[in-house]
Amino acid sequence: MTGGMDGHAEDRGRVYQASGDQHINEHHHYGVDTTGVRGPDSVRRPAVGRPPVVLRDRTEVMERLRTSVETGRGGEVYVLYGMGGCGKTAVACDFFQLATGDYGRVGLWVNASDRASLRAGMLAVAADRGAADGELLAARNGLRPAADLVWHHLDRSAEAWLLVLDNADEPEILRDGSWLRTSPRGTVVVTTRAAARWWPGAELQHIGVLPREDAALVLRDLAPGSGTAEQAARIADRLGRLPLALTLAGGFLSHQVLDPWTLEAYGHHLDEDERVQLIDRGADALSEADPRHLVGLTWQLTLDAFEARGLPEAAALLRLLARFAPEPLPLSLLNHADIGVVLPRARTETALRALLDQSLTDLVDVGVRCVQSHGVLLDSVSTATPAERIPALDTTAVRLLDSAVPGMPDAGPHDPRLRLLVPHALALLRHAGEPSARTTALAVATRLSIALHRTGDYLSAWDTSRTSADLAQQSLGADHRLVLAARSRAGRALFRLGRYAEAERSLRGVRAVQERLFGADDPDALDSCYGLQLVLANLGSREESLALLRTVVSGRHRALGPGHPLTLRARASLLEMLPACEVVTEEGGTLLSLPSECARLLGPDHTVTLGAGHNHAWALYLLGRYEEADEEMRLVAEAYVRRFGPEYPIVLAARQLHSRTRSALGHLGTGIELMTDVVVRRERDLGPEHPFTVASRRLLEEYRSGRWRPPRPPDA
Repeated sequence: MTGGMDGHAEDRGRVYQASGDQHINEHHHYGVDTTGVRGPDSVRRPAVGRPPVVLRDRTEVMERLRTSVETGRGGEVYVLYGMGGCGKTAVACDFFQLATGDYGRVGLWVNASDRASLRAGMLAVAADRGAADGELLAARNGLRPAADLVWHHLDRSAEAWLLVLDNADEPEILRDGSWLRTSPRGTVVVTTRAAARWWPGAELQHIGVLPREDAALVLRDLAPGSGTAEQAARIADRLGRLPLALTLAGGFLSHQVLDPWTLEAYGHHLDEDERVQLIDRGADALSEADPRHLVGLTWQLTLDAFEARGLPEAAALLRLLARFAPEPLPLSLLNHADIGVVLPRARTETALRALLDQSLTDLVDVGVRCVQSHGVLLDSVSTATPAERIPALDTTAVRLLDSAVPGMPDAGPHDPRLRLLVPHALALLRHAGEPSARTTALAVATRLSIALHRTGDYLSAWDTSRTSADLAQQSLGADHRLVLAARSRAGRALFRLGRYAEAERSLRGVRAVQERLFGADDPDALDSCYGLQLVLANLGSREESLALLRTVVSGRHRALGPGHPLTLRARASLLEMLPACEVVTEEGGTLLSLPSECARLLGPDHTVTLGAGHNHAWALYLLGRYEEADEEMRLVAEAYVRRFGPEYPIVLAARQLHSRTRSALGHLGTGIELMTDVVVRRERDLGPEHPFTVASRRLLEEYRSGRWRPPRPPDA
């Protein structure tokens, strides 16, 4: 807390600044995988497709890396840097196999290409090194520093380890989160296209193109018998000796069955510039040294061969994949009827197999079966895509992503596919040219950020909504409805991360613009108003917060109707915001019947119904109706455990309130037992000095010392 505030954790699991015995909360819309908080399942294996048959040339760098995993070595960071397609990941993968196989190191592989992937991967590393579910949940919820948790467990690992941070092409992602550190227990290897100046203190290793002889051997490894060593060397020269281009060329040569090509014939086709020059296909001009140009020379020949064999769908699928990011893309996205705009759905399997055979894409398993292509290849394909095909490709890509994001995000189990979708949502916003595709992509990205928010991954939710708004604003403008909605979601995530001052500025600004453009009763403006009152409640501005909450209740009642879940949710917030003496008179005395109204309209297990029951139990407790409060709190706590699992913060908050109702009824022993469990879990998950832990420990001490007293009812 800052600014001299003395807020403390109350019974709903947040830090609050308020006067009197207040109970302030945003209803928790999130859930947990009760089998454990997991990131990518591939943390113990490289998240790459097929490694090279033989790693050519890299003898010197491999020897340098090998010495770092000898017995007793640790505390080193190696950065493999160079242009795209030069084989940095291949070197890291080969070293990974060596370290885990010959040297007995625990191998940990994390995709560091974007914040969401890095965060999920590093939390999976923490889980692998012994972090408990509660600790991981706290890190994801922003209740404890995630990087500190990860490196705490890496430093205390019983086994020596190797950690690979692959595709760290934006080093500020590592720097901003303090993710890159050293430890005597292990070695870190980073692969990146970033300049060497970004990596002070690390041992740098440039990975360049292959020497002529080794480049020729790559072609002969992949396509033995297709020509002489000198012919292979000439083709390698033509392809700039770039490992990625060589791999694509070798894959093509090795899969020509009916009419096999020789290296000599392949060279003749490379020289026919009118067939392969990207600029002749309406693309941006590329220099001869640009890796996209070198890769383009190879894949275009492959696509021409697909056309000749009656497989035009393979080219269409590759162009569709190029609208997405060069990160794992769940295969389920491609198995959807909307793909029929670009290629027949019945031919998708055949097209994918053709791309896999030619090394134009790979299958990877990151806990979800995915397809992944190299970024340089996708850039090259995107650059060469005819302009008239782009609108249909963009529209289809957005529809496929739309189908993968929950239509109405709600509390539920942690879904690793959500994190996988983030880079693709942002890539579509970067690629989309037509305004309709761009606005739809922004709507999908914002809904994805809401889904992330409601699984408690607030940092990913904030980054997704903030970046989406920044990208879309360039073309749609700052005052576009969807841009403002994305900014509002970013403000809500900042609140959850405890960045109250930033959240207040953001939400005040967005709400003012929304009300000016759309009116005070506009649903988007009311959403921002609801978020703002939460922030103000935590900053101690109770009167303004309550006034805004009443504005939201009345506005949603008019705009959405009395039975809408958002209207009921806002009314439920009144149960916890109002003093006990006002709860009984609010809405003519009907507010206290809200839980039964929610159960009738939404069902007993609906998220809003559960939240209303929790808030209602608090109000009953303040009113001195301890038996009713105790029974309701018991039922709510049991429902939370079924829904979220025993470690989730809201479960502990519910148990804390349950301990109060038990103690108020004279069952102090049960109250102490409940609070002891809460304190143990919070000390383990959040640390002994976290405000939530401190507040829980204080309540437990009051029970044990006999100083605790229940609140005085208003009529007492």
